[in-house]
Amino acid sequence: MTENDFTTKTKELIDNLKGICANHGLGNDGNEFKIITQAFLYKFMNDKFGYEVKELETKLKKSSNWEQEIAKYSDQDYEMLLLTLPPDSAKLKREHFLSYLYNRQNESEYAKLFDDTLRDIAIFNNDIFSVKTEEGERVILFDELSTFITGSSQKRDNFCKALVSQLVNFNFEKIFNQKFDFFSDIFEYLIKDYNKDGGGKYAEYYTPKAVAQIIASILVDKPVQNVTCYDPAAGSGTLLMSLAHVIQEDRCTIYSQDISQKSSSMLRLNLILNNLVHSISNIIQGNTLLHPYHKKGDKLAAFDYIVSNPPFKLDFSDWHNDLDSKENHERFFAGIPNIPKKDKDKMAIYLLFIQHIMFSLSERGKAAVVVPTGFITAQSGIEKRIRQRLVEKKMLRGVVSMPSNIFATTGTNVSVIFLDKANTNGDIVLMDASKLGTTVKEGKNQKTKLSPEEEELIISTFNQNKAVEDFTVIVSYEQIREKNYSLSAGQYFDVKIEYIDITPEAFTAKMDSYRQNLDKLFAESRELENEIKKQLKGLEYEE
Repeated sequence: MTENDFTTKTKELIDNLKGICANHGLGNDGNEFKIITQAFLYKFMNDKFGYEVKELETKLKKSSNWEQEIAKYSDQDYEMLLLTLPPDSAKLKREHFLSYLYNRQNESEYAKLFDDTLRDIAIFNNDIFSVKTEEGERVILFDELSTFITGSSQKRDNFCKALVSQLVNFNFEKIFNQKFDFFSDIFEYLIKDYNKDGGGKYAEYYTPKAVAQIIASILVDKPVQNVTCYDPAAGSGTLLMSLAHVIQEDRCTIYSQDISQKSSSMLRLNLILNNLVHSISNIIQGNTLLHPYHKKGDKLAAFDYIVSNPPFKLDFSDWHNDLDSKENHERFFAGIPNIPKKDKDKMAIYLLFIQHIMFSLSERGKAAVVVPTGFITAQSGIEKRIRQRLVEKKMLRGVVSMPSNIFATTGTNVSVIFLDKANTNGDIVLMDASKLGTTVKEGKNQKTKLSPEEEELIISTFNQNKAVEDFTVIVSYEQIREKNYSLSAGQYFDVKIEYIDITPEAFTAKMDSYRQNLDKLFAESRELENEIKKQLKGLEYEE
């Protein structure tokens, strides 16, 4: 089976699971996301377990049925087998296997057996697969899925049987050597129907792949290892996945925090699919700005790489005063946005995330932050104070202004700010990529897509510090100061004046033509002025 064939088959599995939910009254239900993703994960972990067992046990490589071979193991031998598995792999008891559930479908209380199996897997692997809250509580991997079905126990039993029957006819084994490029498509397809906020509005929990690829390839321009990567508003983790893929998954450790429960579940799924299970314990569900979790001693942790596409506008008025405290003054050096009298949901929360990111960079750390393009030219306020700090502390690497509608969710033009605390000498790249891309329609949304060639143009031009007319300019910290700390490439481009050779006679003729046109316009203006005055004189007061 080719990679494309397998992608098609995987998407069919996802569609069939959604069909089962729809047939049992859960189509477009708020809990459907949990059922689809957790059933998918249960199957994925079963097949991954079998794959790893075959890799470890030479005698099983010749077996067509690894579960049949394992059934012959004594309890002691089986425990030893579990201990020899990679430390970040799921540990399954024999009664956790999908085949065990499939073969017991005629037993009573089947839904309870199904739920108990998933819950026991979650508890048995709690240290590996649990996400933590900001208070340190663990959010386990699986819910009791049958409880989302209302009605009789028979209806719940039938629902669980339908899920198991669908899962047993599929196998992930052939694709466990695939990397991010393969699984990112699967992941996006898996969450696409649930990529909405609480009000049903398209929310885009993942950053477009083109933007993520550009960010990762600019940040990591040479091999590194044993580095830390952080996103304080991680969403589903697309930026972190792209970054880890460029660095290589076994050379980095992921850290994240996000207030959204759904985002944390998506990120955990993303880490499992992309061979980053070792970082799941660093996923924190909580308020990064109010209660930043990751610390070293009593101070906030510092990270080698930080990437983020934070929310731009959000109502944080309920905890505004808590942020404006003495212990936060150093972190939020440029200030905290005021609470507007109207439209509290338009509070510029991204300004707090930028300051938090700057505060959280290691000594030679690098970062990339998606911001509204208006941030790079604002003449005053918190925006300008942040840009001043970037320049005065010499930690700016460059800016890429993206095409409009690069995100389907917002008409706001966006730019990516690149920070680098090692870039003390300058040579800052300011790029205007706004004219690139092709406009396409996705549902009701207009979206701009960059071609692979355009992505490479942005990456290579930036990394080579290359000045290209009307595209990039290379500036110093001093030049930015002279331009009132503007980070807009257009304000640094050379002004071109085109000269055209013209004879004295032609020049005189042009000037005469301009004078005649002006005389005509002035005459019409005087006539209009007189007419208005005449009309005003005719107006009378009526009681």
